[in-house]
Amino acid sequence: MSGIDYQRECELPAIISVDSQVTMDLSLAPPVTAQDLDEPICEHTLRDSSVNVRPLNSQTNQTMESLPTPPTTAPNSGPSTPDAQQRLDFLASYGLDEAMLRKIKNDLVDIARTAGQMMIAADPSVVESDTKKNSSDRVTETDKAVEKMVQDRLTSEYPHFGFLGEETFKLGDKLGDMPTFVCDPIDGTLNFIHGFPNTAVSLALTIEKKPFVGVVYNSFRGDLFTAIKWQGAFFTTSTGITRRLPMSPVPKPMTSLNDCLVALEWGSQREGSNWELRTSMSQQLMTSKAAGGAMVHSIRSNGSAALDFCYVAAGMIDVFWEGGCWIWDVCAGWIILEEAGGMVASANPGDWDPTLEGRLYLAVRGAKRAEQEGVVKELWEMMGDRKFVY
Repeated sequence: MSGIDYQRECELPAIISVDSQVTMDLSLAPPVTAQDLDEPICEHTLRDSSVNVRPLNSQTNQTMESLPTPPTTAPNSGPSTPDAQQRLDFLASYGLDEAMLRKIKNDLVDIARTAGQMMIAADPSVVESDTKKNSSDRVTETDKAVEKMVQDRLTSEYPHFGFLGEETFKLGDKLGDMPTFVCDPIDGTLNFIHGFPNTAVSLALTIEKKPFVGVVYNSFRGDLFTAIKWQGAFFTTSTGITRRLPMSPVPKPMTSLNDCLVALEWGSQREGSNWELRTSMSQQLMTSKAAGGAMVHSIRSNGSAALDFCYVAAGMIDVFWEGGCWIWDVCAGWIILEEAGGMVASANPGDWDPTLEGRLYLAVRGAKRAEQEGVVKELWEMMGDRKFVY
């Protein structure tokens, strides 16, 4: 079910309360207080947020795979939408409920804002960085300090949850089924080093290797993107106005790549077959149809996969094609996109059901399902037999 469909099912008012802030459609005037509207966004949402989180019950037979999904021609073309009782039963098997997910989201927002303050306080002109793989893959002391703050606060509040972070990741670490926080302290480190204000902290909660809560915050622009599975995705501006995603309640038609603004990133791998595929595809996407290309509207390289996913969720960008980034780059953005009616296929042809850790992502904004799938297939056909290999 898309974010739009979910909104209609729950008969959401045009003005609603989110994060104790007033959320409004920009076309509406009379504001109301958060206290006036301090109600769950759907009638089946639990009101009691006092839940004792318990460790993973490895014996549970209630898995996400067993929950019903709407019929689709592409298995991963939308978030699963079990009925209210199935949702509650699944969450209860992990000591959670929907109110607890909202509390976790609010905690992640608070932590993200603290991380944002740390990033703003760091002077880019004196920020020192170390190389990872090469000169285009960097890490700063601020990256490390932000991740430590995030991990300390989350492990203190949620000691039974796992934690997977970019700067503390060790080769062989894998995402498990237990509730796990996924953290990218600064997504867009090169932008951060250069003082380019398109960088963000990305925080997510996964359950059974699926994203359930996502928060992406660009402190330099004041942009906050959030989502909770089955509860919608939202965008809060620097002025405090919060809007449900996608930005347009009726998405524009998406008839082909020719209609699309496409995002891609260049990565740090600047030679070899993956680099050749990336650069070749960028040329094909931009080339005129008469010369055998797709002639997309244009290409954007924003320097942050987390924000790329959010821009697709908002409908600002139509498609994001990416191979090589990591789970912490996309985890929060993934659930934000899905809750906004978007879909994620693989960057490589033929795979409609990519995994968070697969490093291959093709994000498509909300549109009619057939249109989304058509654009995916068109891009895959351009690739032919070529594939990213990671």
